Amino acid sequence: MRILYFSRDYTPHDYRFLSALAETSHEVLYLRLEDKGLELEQRPLPDAIEEIDWWAVSRPFVWQDLPRSLFFLRLLLDRLKPDLVHAGPVQNPAGLIAAIGFHPLVTMSWGSDLLVGAGRGLGRCVAKYTLKRSDVLVCDCQAVRTRAEELGMRSDRIVVFPWGVDLDKFSPGESESLRRDLGWQSDLVLLSNRAWEPLYGVDHVVEAFIRASESVPHLRLILLGNGSQAELIRERIEAAGLSDRVHFGGQVENDALPEYYRAADLYLSASHSDGSSVSLMEAMASGLPALVSDIPGNREWVIPGEHGWWFEDGKPESLVSGLKQALEHQAEFESLANRARQRAAERADWRVNFQRLLEAYDLARAGSG
Repeated sequence: MRILYFSRDYTPHDYRFLSALAETSHEVLYLRLEDKGLELEQRPLPDAIEEIDWWAVSRPFVWQDLPRSLFFLRLLLDRLKPDLVHAGPVQNPAGLIAAIGFHPLVTMSWGSDLLVGAGRGLGRCVAKYTLKRSDVLVCDCQAVRTRAEELGMRSDRIVVFPWGVDLDKFSPGESESLRRDLGWQSDLVLLSNRAWEPLYGVDHVVEAFIRASESVPHLRLILLGNGSQAELIRERIEAAGLSDRVHFGGQVENDALPEYYRAADLYLSASHSDGSSVSLMEAMASGLPALVSDIPGNREWVIPGEHGWWFEDGKPESLVSGLKQALEHQAEFESLANRARQRAAERADWRVNFQRLLEAYDLARAGSG
């Protein structure tokens, strides 16, 4: 089968899907809506994947370009003649394919496109339009499925599976070298690796860490990533006089991530919106208990007292209380870690979950036209 994989840009998630597709017997063509260079993903495309060039990729996508984008996209589809288009997020690449009327279309939600972007206005209208014209929707959690059904997607045309992780790569273990290099062998180490953007609440993580550190002087924070809130976050830590208790790891390549998970004692995420968070699945697979915001996507993975704890989304004071609660239960971290790993092994195995995408392709082709 000839598949056109159409995404907004080239991200670690795209690399994951394209790498898996490259190992199938399908011919896979890759099209991106815009190109931010190596800002998102530095690994090259898998050898078996052919990238398709077109005019739109040289500039950020704006809705004013819609007529021109549709014109050239029609020409491209006529030339490439794919047997199926896999496109996402919902409002951008998938929306363009839906507007052309191509079938079969497998639309892939990226979580926040439906949970946040389809809340109202143009984002909601485009999402409803796209879902109505999609043969199948692929999503990664029940929260996104429910939202898609509310927007009019037929339940029997929705395929749900967590995107999953490499359970061999992300596994429990020790990373004494990193803790030794930091001088943190006997400290309690927290890990946050979400993007420093308002959606992911890293500013709340930092605020909670600062407050908790007042009563727990041996608390330390590994803070990976970067983003638009970088200046705010760094200034807040410096103003609190805690720069020596925070390790700014920057953007870490995927192959180096397991060492950071293994160096930590507790994973933190204050994200305001998520499907099945890959970072959370990586942490659980690495044997880390998790303290996470009580959004629907996280509640599908973390059961309080079994794999970690929840705190009230959007409220730093609740995160502080949750962090203090976690610190009071340090003796239980090992059993929590074991159960987190078990849950990841049962539900987050990428090699198993990827087969659901191929089933979605079959469903789309069987029900199209």
